[in-house]
Amino acid sequence: MPVTAKICGLSTPETLDAAIKGGASHVGFVFFPPSPRHLSFDRARQLIARVPAHIGKVGVFVDPDDDVLGGAMACGLDTLQLHKTTPERAAAMRLPVWAAVAVKTAADLSAARSFQGVAERILYDAKTPDSAALPGGMGLRFDWTLLQGHRHPLRWGLSGGLDPANVAEAARITGAELVDVSSGVESAPGVKDVDKIAAFLRTVASL
Repeated sequence: MPVTAKICGLSTPETLDAAIKGGASHVGFVFFPPSPRHLSFDRARQLIARVPAHIGKVGVFVDPDDDVLGGAMACGLDTLQLHKTTPERAAAMRLPVWAAVAVKTAADLSAARSFQGVAERILYDAKTPDSAALPGGMGLRFDWTLLQGHRHPLRWGLSGGLDPANVAEAARITGAELVDVSSGVESAPGVKDVDKIAAFLRTVASL
């Protein structure tokens, strides 16, 4: 099965177009004000309008309230990626859900089971320190060997600390069917780099 890729935290037409041209299967838009990748609804609507129908449009949220969800979904999203959100809250969503599971140790993987029957996909991400302002997008990675031999309860993807130089190794070690990158294709926090996006997607296409 070929590996697919999501480019997350896009905020400009140029970088979005690079993700589309490079063959991303999904593009991600962040709705979380503390993040340098946060978008207004107007900006998100403009960007999402550029995305071809065959590419998934994923909104990224951290325990969102109803107003944020409603405004973001009206922009044209087709999937919700939820961080720090309970399975009960995720079950109430009106769009398909990707549930982010923060991983540092093997015991953390068990949280994925609680999203069976609720989420379409699990996204294993690196656990950030309790003091961190963001739950992801910080370039942290976890021990990928933790996923070797793990019985996944749902379809899944790998996130956290990926970049053009290590994504092939990450996919080989974990067997990931989808890889998700944000800070690993940036020149500065929140500033995507079209060349890094292209390099990441070329590597994924070669897997």
